[in-house]
Amino acid sequence: MSTWLDLIKEKIPEARVLTELSDRYSYSFDASFGEYLPEAVVQVKHKEEVVSVLKIANEYQIPVYPRGQGTCLSGGPLPVFGGIVLDISQWPEKIELSSDDLTVTVAPSVLTGDINKEAEKHGLMYAPDPSSAHVATIGGNLAENSGGPRGLKYGVTKDHVLGLEVVTPEGEIVRTGGKTIKNVTGYDLTKLIVGSEGTLGVITEATLKLMPKPRAFQTLMVSFGEVRKAGEAISKTLTSGILPSKMEFMDQACIQAVENFKPAGLPVNAAAIVIIELDGHPETLKIERNLVEEIMEKVGATNIVVPKSEEEAEKIWHARKQVSPAIAKIKSTKVSEDATVPRSKIPDLIDHLQEIKEKHKVEIVVFGHAGDGNLHPNVLCDKRDQEEMKRVELAVEEIFEAAIDLGGTLSGEHGIGTMKAPFLESEIGEVGVDMMKRIKETWDPNGIMNPGKIFTEKGQKLVLRNE
Repeated sequence: MSTWLDLIKEKIPEARVLTELSDRYSYSFDASFGEYLPEAVVQVKHKEEVVSVLKIANEYQIPVYPRGQGTCLSGGPLPVFGGIVLDISQWPEKIELSSDDLTVTVAPSVLTGDINKEAEKHGLMYAPDPSSAHVATIGGNLAENSGGPRGLKYGVTKDHVLGLEVVTPEGEIVRTGGKTIKNVTGYDLTKLIVGSEGTLGVITEATLKLMPKPRAFQTLMVSFGEVRKAGEAISKTLTSGILPSKMEFMDQACIQAVENFKPAGLPVNAAAIVIIELDGHPETLKIERNLVEEIMEKVGATNIVVPKSEEEAEKIWHARKQVSPAIAKIKSTKVSEDATVPRSKIPDLIDHLQEIKEKHKVEIVVFGHAGDGNLHPNVLCDKRDQEEMKRVELAVEEIFEAAIDLGGTLSGEHGIGTMKAPFLESEIGEVGVDMMKRIKETWDPNGIMNPGKIFTEKGQKLVLRNE
């Protein structure tokens, strides 16, 4: 009798069914923590191949783990129970843009940054801009509902998805939504799929919303002598009626790390900086810039830098993008979290982070999209030091607790995956988790789609060590 692997090889060219140990190991990890070896890797290139794989996997009850480029920070594509890693990164790229309709239809393998590049050729913009856009696939961004700096003004991925083509766990093709801006036909399955982290099906095509690219941009870099003042300045700006496209925060440790890594002229003596981008009509920006400067000065800014050219502005934003590689030079391991709180609670969260840092004797640097309350506390450590990693685990748990206690959420854009699964119930409650599980069981009765994510076994805890 044929095994499930033999049946898959009958449907997929053998060169794209990887079973060698070295190949399987390459797919055993992502950008988070943990390593799990799949039994096979299947590289699919069109929806009919996805249908074939899922029908076989469902019949034999083999776990399937969709994967893009593996940039996930929450463990989304990790093959926790072995089975099949379904690699969509080899899928032929497709970007079909309709400028009149302000839409674009894309294959799941397209890099998110390439969608925006194509849109810009037509004077348009695809707004979601996660930091990994130049290397991450849109399929992965859809699965995780990724955000980015522009999320403050334009929202996250789900706010720009009009329709999807999805292969269900049972190998059926379903289309959700459509190509129109308004669509209230039945349940909103599109938004259910976006952010479901590959637990409900495999996205094989997406129709996304575009918008005209703003005519002008204005950057400001504001320094503060106190971190709390920076938080107050963010709240004051957002309640003034001005809505920047970006409001990014960097604490002193981040500033100094960037200057040590690739000097950019950042103010190393500042306790924190807030980098702001305004976009819109040039005349409007002149007024808004003056108003923002007034707010910053009243709150207690120590210095305000207004770039005189696009090159100067780009230098500031490039420095912000250097934070992750810069802090990675401080210690060999970083645990990157994305706790999100109401904007007014940013100063309180920062105070909590300082207390956690001192209590557990760990190094924490903070940056992120402060305009929407989405901070990125990064715990710097060395995963080879088991005693240190134990303290890091405790610190990360308390970061999550602090965010929830302040009325926030476990994740603003990274997803739940394996990393945050043990804390899901603390945010949405037992009934909330049960409702999610019931949806999952209905869509995926044999439980083959990305098992081990979002939901946990009883007693499961966050583990960052190899025990």
